[in-house]
Amino acid sequence: MPRTVLVIGSINADLVVTLDRLPEAGETVTGGRFARHGGGKGANQAVAAARAGARVRFAGAVGDDDFGAAAIEQLTAEGVDVGAIARLDGEATGVALIAVDREGRNQIAVASGANARVDGALVARALEAAALAPGDVVLLGFEVPDAAVVAGARAAAEAGARAILNPAPARDLPDGLLGHGVLLTPNGLEAAALTGETEPAAAARVLARRTSRPVVVTAGADGAVLADGDRMVEIAAPEVEVVDTTGAGDAFNGVLAAGLAAGRGVEEAARRAVEAASASVRRAGARG
Repeated sequence: MPRTVLVIGSINADLVVTLDRLPEAGETVTGGRFARHGGGKGANQAVAAARAGARVRFAGAVGDDDFGAAAIEQLTAEGVDVGAIARLDGEATGVALIAVDREGRNQIAVASGANARVDGALVARALEAAALAPGDVVLLGFEVPDAAVVAGARAAAEAGARAILNPAPARDLPDGLLGHGVLLTPNGLEAAALTGETEPAAAARVLARRTSRPVVVTAGADGAVLADGDRMVEIAAPEVEVVDTTGAGDAFNGVLAAGLAAGRGVEEAARRAVEAASASVRRAGARG
Protein backbone atom coordinates (compact mmCIF):
# COMPACT_ATOMS: atom_id res chain seq x y z
CA MET A 1 0.00 0.00 0.00
CA PRO A 2 1.34 3.49 -0.83
CA ARG A 3 2.82 5.32 2.13
CA THR A 4 1.92 8.86 3.23
CA VAL A 5 3.24 12.05 1.66
CA LEU A 6 3.50 14.81 4.28
CA VAL A 7 3.81 18.23 2.65
CA ILE A 8 5.25 21.00 4.82
CA GLY A 9 4.85 24.17 2.83
CA SER A 10 2.99 27.21 1.63
CA ILE A 11 -0.63 27.99 0.83
CA ASN A 12 -1.55 31.00 -1.31
CA ALA A 13 -4.42 32.48 -3.21
CA ASP A 14 -3.24 33.01 -6.81
CA LEU A 15 -4.60 36.14 -8.51
CA VAL A 16 -3.79 35.71 -12.20
CA VAL A 17 -3.91 38.15 -15.11
CA THR A 18 -3.36 36.70 -18.58
CA LEU A 19 -1.95 39.22 -21.07
CA ASP A 20 -0.66 39.34 -24.65
CA ARG A 21 2.75 40.22 -23.23
CA LEU A 22 4.37 40.76 -19.85
CA PRO A 23 4.89 44.38 -18.75
CA GLU A 24 8.32 46.00 -18.59
CA ALA A 25 9.38 47.75 -15.39
CA GLY A 26 7.09 50.73 -14.79
CA GLU A 27 4.76 49.78 -17.66
CA THR A 28 1.01 49.04 -17.57
CA VAL A 29 -0.36 46.49 -20.04
CA THR A 30 -4.15 46.48 -20.41
CA GLY A 31 -6.65 44.09 -21.95
CA GLY A 32 -5.90 41.13 -19.69
CA ARG A 33 -8.20 38.42 -18.36
CA PHE A 34 -8.44 37.78 -14.60
CA ALA A 35 -8.83 34.51 -12.72
CA ARG A 36 -8.38 33.38 -9.11
CA HIS A 37 -6.94 29.96 -8.26
CA GLY A 38 -5.70 28.06 -5.27
CA GLY A 39 -1.93 28.28 -5.05
CA GLY A 40 1.23 28.21 -2.99
CA LYS A 41 3.97 25.77 -3.93
CA GLY A 42 3.25 23.48 -1.00
CA ALA A 43 -0.49 23.33 -1.65
CA ASN A 44 0.03 22.82 -5.39
CA GLN A 45 2.43 19.95 -4.68
CA ALA A 46 -0.04 18.38 -2.24
CA VAL A 47 -2.80 18.47 -4.86
CA ALA A 48 -0.51 16.96 -7.50
CA ALA A 49 0.51 14.16 -5.13
CA ALA A 50 -3.11 13.44 -4.22
CA ARG A 51 -4.18 13.36 -7.87
CA ALA A 52 -1.32 10.91 -8.50
CA GLY A 53 -2.85 8.55 -5.94
CA ALA A 54 -0.89 9.34 -2.79
CA ARG A 55 -2.33 9.63 0.69
CA VAL A 56 -1.44 13.25 1.52
CA ARG A 57 -1.27 15.25 4.74
CA PHE A 58 -0.51 18.97 4.80
CA ALA A 59 1.21 21.09 7.45
CA GLY A 60 1.05 24.85 6.98
CA ALA A 61 -0.87 27.99 7.88
CA VAL A 62 -3.50 30.36 6.49
CA GLY A 63 -5.03 33.54 7.81
CA ASP A 64 -8.47 34.10 9.27
CA ASP A 65 -9.75 35.53 5.98
CA ASP A 66 -11.88 34.32 3.08
CA PHE A 67 -8.78 33.28 1.11
CA GLY A 68 -7.77 30.95 3.95
CA ALA A 69 -11.20 29.36 4.23
CA ALA A 70 -11.32 28.81 0.46
CA ALA A 71 -7.84 27.29 0.45
CA ILE A 72 -8.77 24.73 3.09
CA GLU A 73 -11.97 23.87 1.21
CA GLN A 74 -10.04 23.36 -2.03
CA LEU A 75 -7.47 21.07 -0.44
CA THR A 76 -10.16 19.06 1.32
CA ALA A 77 -11.99 18.62 -1.99
CA GLU A 78 -8.79 17.17 -3.46
CA GLY A 79 -8.59 14.57 -0.70
CA VAL A 80 -5.76 16.22 1.26
CA ASP A 81 -5.79 15.82 5.05
CA VAL A 82 -5.90 19.43 6.33
CA GLY A 83 -5.89 18.69 10.05
CA ALA A 84 -2.44 20.24 10.55
CA ILE A 85 -3.22 23.54 8.79
CA ALA A 86 -3.32 26.36 11.36
CA ARG A 87 -5.73 29.29 10.95
CA LEU A 88 -3.96 32.30 12.46
CA ASP A 89 -6.01 35.12 13.99
CA GLY A 90 -5.20 38.56 12.63
CA GLU A 91 -2.96 37.18 9.87
CA ALA A 92 -3.51 37.28 6.10
CA THR A 93 -3.36 34.22 3.91
CA GLY A 94 -0.48 34.26 1.44
CA VAL A 95 -1.23 35.85 -1.92
CA ALA A 96 0.56 35.54 -5.28
CA LEU A 97 0.04 38.12 -8.02
CA ILE A 98 0.75 36.40 -11.33
CA ALA A 99 0.99 37.80 -14.86
CA VAL A 100 1.05 35.27 -17.73
CA ASP A 101 1.73 36.09 -21.40
CA ARG A 102 0.48 34.36 -24.56
CA GLU A 103 3.61 32.16 -24.63
CA GLY A 104 2.82 30.85 -21.15
CA ARG A 105 5.69 32.72 -19.48
CA ASN A 106 4.99 34.34 -16.13
CA GLN A 107 5.99 36.92 -13.56
CA ILE A 108 5.07 36.26 -9.91
CA ALA A 109 5.07 38.49 -6.83
CA VAL A 110 4.23 36.89 -3.48
CA ALA A 111 3.03 38.30 -0.14
CA SER A 112 3.88 35.44 2.25
CA GLY A 113 1.34 36.26 4.97
CA ALA A 114 0.66 33.27 7.23
CA ASN A 115 3.29 31.17 5.45
CA ALA A 116 5.99 33.18 7.24
CA ARG A 117 4.58 31.92 10.55
CA VAL A 118 5.10 28.22 9.78
CA ASP A 119 7.71 27.49 12.45
CA GLY A 120 9.33 24.52 14.12
CA ALA A 121 6.61 24.27 16.77
CA LEU A 122 3.82 24.06 14.17
CA VAL A 123 5.77 21.41 12.27
CA ALA A 124 6.42 19.46 15.48
CA ARG A 125 2.68 19.27 16.17
CA ALA A 126 2.01 18.10 12.62
CA LEU A 127 4.75 15.48 12.81
CA GLU A 128 3.36 14.10 16.06
CA ALA A 129 -0.02 13.58 14.40
CA ALA A 130 1.50 12.18 11.21
CA ALA A 131 3.47 9.41 12.99
CA LEU A 132 6.01 9.08 10.16
CA ALA A 133 7.20 5.61 9.25
CA PRO A 134 9.75 4.10 6.84
CA GLY A 135 8.53 4.52 3.26
CA ASP A 136 6.72 7.79 3.95
CA VAL A 137 7.83 10.92 2.10
CA VAL A 138 8.19 14.44 3.53
CA LEU A 139 8.01 17.11 0.83
CA LEU A 140 9.52 20.49 1.74
CA GLY A 141 9.84 23.88 0.05
CA PHE A 142 11.37 27.30 0.58
CA GLU A 143 8.16 29.35 0.78
CA VAL A 144 8.19 28.70 4.54
CA PRO A 145 10.99 29.54 7.04
CA ASP A 146 14.19 27.51 7.43
CA ALA A 147 13.17 26.23 10.88
CA ALA A 148 10.20 24.40 9.39
CA VAL A 149 12.32 22.93 6.58
CA VAL A 150 15.02 21.63 8.92
CA ALA A 151 12.45 20.23 11.38
CA GLY A 152 10.76 18.30 8.60
CA ALA A 153 14.02 16.93 7.20
CA ARG A 154 15.24 15.89 10.64
CA ALA A 155 11.99 14.11 11.46
CA ALA A 156 12.05 12.25 8.15
CA ALA A 157 15.59 11.03 8.79
CA GLU A 158 14.77 9.92 12.33
CA ALA A 159 11.72 7.97 11.13
CA GLY A 160 13.47 6.34 8.18
CA ALA A 161 11.23 8.29 5.81
CA ARG A 162 12.43 10.08 2.69
CA ALA A 163 12.72 13.88 2.47
CA ILE A 164 12.48 15.89 -0.75
CA LEU A 165 13.38 19.58 -0.79
CA ASN A 166 12.31 21.77 -3.67
CA PRO A 167 14.62 24.77 -3.01
CA ALA A 168 12.29 27.36 -4.51
CA PRO A 169 12.47 30.28 -4.43
CA ALA A 170 16.25 29.94 -4.36
CA ARG A 171 18.20 30.71 -1.20
CA ASP A 172 21.14 29.16 0.63
CA LEU A 173 20.51 25.74 2.10
CA PRO A 174 19.90 25.99 5.88
CA ASP A 175 22.66 24.94 8.25
CA GLY A 176 22.29 21.32 9.30
CA LEU A 177 19.99 20.37 6.44
CA LEU A 178 22.35 18.23 4.39
CA GLY A 179 23.02 15.82 7.23
CA HIS A 180 19.45 14.55 6.95
CA GLY A 181 19.68 12.86 3.55
CA VAL A 182 17.49 15.23 1.55
CA LEU A 183 16.78 14.68 -2.15
CA LEU A 184 17.02 18.10 -3.86
CA THR A 185 14.84 19.10 -6.85
CA PRO A 186 15.91 22.58 -8.01
CA ASN A 187 15.19 23.97 -11.43
CA GLY A 188 18.08 25.15 -13.57
CA LEU A 189 18.17 28.68 -12.16
CA GLU A 190 17.95 27.45 -8.57
CA ALA A 191 20.65 24.85 -9.18
CA ALA A 192 22.91 27.55 -10.63
CA ALA A 193 22.31 29.75 -7.59
CA LEU A 194 23.26 26.86 -5.28
CA THR A 195 26.36 25.76 -7.20
CA GLY A 196 27.53 28.47 -9.60
CA GLU A 197 27.14 25.93 -12.44
CA THR A 198 24.94 27.09 -15.32
CA GLU A 199 24.57 23.66 -16.99
CA PRO A 200 21.89 21.52 -15.28
CA ALA A 201 23.96 18.33 -15.52
CA ALA A 202 27.03 19.95 -13.97
CA ALA A 203 24.93 21.50 -11.20
CA ALA A 204 23.21 18.18 -10.50
CA ARG A 205 26.58 16.45 -10.23
CA VAL A 206 27.87 19.06 -7.75
CA LEU A 207 24.75 18.85 -5.59
CA ALA A 208 24.74 15.04 -5.60
CA ARG A 209 28.33 15.03 -4.33
CA ARG A 210 27.41 17.59 -1.68
CA THR A 211 24.34 15.72 -0.42
CA SER A 212 25.39 12.09 -1.09
CA ARG A 213 21.84 11.60 -2.34
CA PRO A 214 20.14 11.63 -5.75
CA VAL A 215 19.46 15.09 -7.19
CA VAL A 216 16.98 15.99 -9.92
CA VAL A 217 17.43 19.31 -11.75
CA THR A 218 14.37 20.24 -13.80
CA ALA A 219 14.85 22.07 -17.08
CA GLY A 220 11.39 23.04 -18.34
CA ALA A 221 10.78 21.94 -21.93
CA ASP A 222 14.12 20.08 -21.86
CA GLY A 223 12.88 17.72 -19.15
CA ALA A 224 15.19 16.96 -16.24
CA VAL A 225 18.61 15.60 -15.29
CA LEU A 226 19.02 12.98 -12.57
CA ALA A 227 22.36 12.59 -10.80
CA ASP A 228 22.45 9.40 -8.74
CA GLY A 229 25.94 8.57 -7.52
CA ASP A 230 28.15 8.33 -10.60
CA ARG A 231 25.13 7.85 -12.86
CA MET A 232 23.67 10.71 -14.93
CA VAL A 233 20.28 10.27 -16.58
CA GLU A 234 18.70 12.76 -18.99
CA ILE A 235 14.90 12.62 -18.94
CA ALA A 236 13.28 14.15 -22.02
CA ALA A 237 9.97 15.99 -21.80
CA PRO A 238 7.22 15.38 -24.37
CA GLU A 239 6.48 18.24 -26.74
CA VAL A 240 3.28 20.03 -25.76
CA GLU A 241 1.46 23.25 -26.58
CA VAL A 242 2.19 25.60 -23.68
CA VAL A 243 -0.65 27.61 -22.16
CA ASP A 244 0.69 28.48 -18.69
CA THR A 245 3.94 27.32 -17.04
CA THR A 246 2.81 28.40 -13.55
CA GLY A 247 2.97 25.41 -11.21
CA ALA A 248 4.80 23.02 -13.55
CA GLY A 249 7.57 22.54 -11.00
CA ASP A 250 4.97 21.91 -8.31
CA ALA A 251 3.33 19.23 -10.42
CA PHE A 252 6.76 17.63 -10.87
CA ASN A 253 7.50 17.57 -7.15
CA GLY A 254 4.08 16.31 -6.10
CA VAL A 255 4.11 13.45 -8.59
CA LEU A 256 7.74 12.61 -7.72
CA ALA A 257 6.80 12.36 -4.03
CA ALA A 258 3.77 10.22 -4.85
CA GLY A 259 5.93 7.89 -6.93
CA LEU A 260 8.48 7.43 -4.18
CA ALA A 261 5.71 6.85 -1.63
CA ALA A 262 4.33 4.14 -3.93
CA GLY A 263 7.70 2.38 -3.84
CA ARG A 264 8.98 3.40 -7.26
CA GLY A 265 12.68 4.06 -7.85
CA VAL A 266 13.90 7.63 -8.25
CA GLU A 267 14.35 7.37 -12.02
CA GLU A 268 10.90 5.92 -12.69
CA ALA A 269 9.28 8.42 -10.33
CA ALA A 270 11.16 11.30 -12.00
CA ARG A 271 10.08 10.17 -15.48
CA ARG A 272 6.44 10.13 -14.41
CA ALA A 273 6.93 13.53 -12.77
CA VAL A 274 8.33 15.05 -15.99
CA GLU A 275 5.30 13.76 -17.90
CA ALA A 276 2.96 15.27 -15.29
CA ALA A 277 4.74 18.63 -15.39
CA SER A 278 4.52 18.68 -19.19
CA ALA A 279 0.80 17.94 -19.05
CA SER A 280 0.25 20.69 -16.47
CA VAL A 281 1.47 23.50 -18.78
CA ARG A 282 -1.29 22.72 -21.25
CA ARG A 283 -3.85 24.19 -18.84
CA ALA A 284 -4.23 27.58 -17.15
CA GLY A 285 -3.56 27.91 -13.45
CA ALA A 286 -1.03 26.31 -11.12
CA ARG A 287 -3.25 23.24 -10.58
CA GLY A 288 -4.79 22.91 -14.03
